[in-house]
Amino acid sequence: MTLPVPTPTKVICCGLNYGDHIAETGRDRPQYPTLFAKFADTLIGPTDDIVVPDDAQVDWEAELAVVVGRPIRHASRAEAEAAILGYTVANDISMRDWQRRTLQWFQGKAWDATTPVGPVVATPDEVDPAAGLTITCRVNGEEVQRDSTKTLVFDSADLLAYVSTFTVLRPGDLILTGTPGGVGMSRDPARWLTDGDVLETEIEGIGLLRNVIRTTRQNPPTEGDQP
Repeated sequence: MTLPVPTPTKVICCGLNYGDHIAETGRDRPQYPTLFAKFADTLIGPTDDIVVPDDAQVDWEAELAVVVGRPIRHASRAEAEAAILGYTVANDISMRDWQRRTLQWFQGKAWDATTPVGPVVATPDEVDPAAGLTITCRVNGEEVQRDSTKTLVFDSADLLAYVSTFTVLRPGDLILTGTPGGVGMSRDPARWLTDGDVLETEIEGIGLLRNVIRTTRQNPPTEGDQP
């Protein structure tokens, strides 16, 4: 299946946006949205395989994604809300070992072809995240995340208005709103996705992503390596 939206000019993500995820990372509740960006090259379809290095610490992050429907700049909250075309499902697959290399998260978040999105865009008259949509993530059938979108610290309109103060948002742009608690890096011991794992990401009223993890050697073998 293909992406439900045209290739966006911007993919902007919010971290630390659910109370339980903030708590499990040991952070304080943020005063402003914690933002980072992806490239459009990171996006894949709702049933595509997720191909990652075999030596990476690959983590799951179920997320509600907002699809922008009209250009906005310096938008008020009301203007931002009116600019929402709809909502879709995403998983912000993260390479935690790369993410922790520096204080900036970007290099752990922007790997090509690792962020599934879809399967459809549900319009605001069909779903209302502020009223509470159940968001879940499963690995090989085991539920690892469950929360409600009504517990977001910064909701969709908040995020669009905030982002539009420093950059224009255009139709088709995506805003990923953050993940609930339950990610692999916060478990004891930490748990990472491995080859063959089936990752399911679902949001009530929108739909389901089902992606299989496939690992590949990051570097070609050298002399003396065992096959």
